[in-house]
Amino acid sequence: MLVTACGRICMHRKRINVSTVLAGQRLGIKEVDDGIWIVSFMHYDLGYIDLEQRTLQPLDNPFGPGMSPMS
Repeated sequence: MLVTACGRICMHRKRINVSTVLAGQRLGIKEVDDGIWIVSFMHYDLGYIDLEQRTLQPLDNPFGPGMSPMS
């Protein structure tokens, strides 16, 4: 899923603000529960999207110990 120049992604005709830092980047998304999706960038899980609320809840520390793509 491509992040727009204004930092949004569009899912099921709903706009969700992510970050302008990720503008132009591709994010991975995977449904983990009904209406709840996990958002990933490269090998890092960034947070969860709630489609009903149209929000992204970031993980506490997506780049912290134990999340290294080298492991």
